[in-house]
Amino acid sequence: MTPQEIKIVLVFTSDDQAWIRRTSVDVPKFWQGHSVAPALGDVLRIGGRQFGIEARVWEHDGAVPVLRLYLGSGHAQSDTSFGSHE
Repeated sequence: MTPQEIKIVLVFTSDDQAWIRRTSVDVPKFWQGHSVAPALGDVLRIGGRQFGIEARVWEHDGAVPVLRLYLGSGHAQSDTSFGSHE
């Protein structure tokens, strides 16, 4: 039996969506080809920012299961610039 393909959709906050558009950050398809779905608390690094998975919502689009991952804000403390004073 082969694992069923699922479509994984990342859902960013509106501020982070705007940042992605402004900076033209490439959001990789992290789970493409993997059989294990992401879990709550997993962390993604995209364009130097860190996003934690805060919620997972399962849906079905009529063809395949869809897993929407709601990500926390990318303004984590780990993203500060060390050595600069603002």
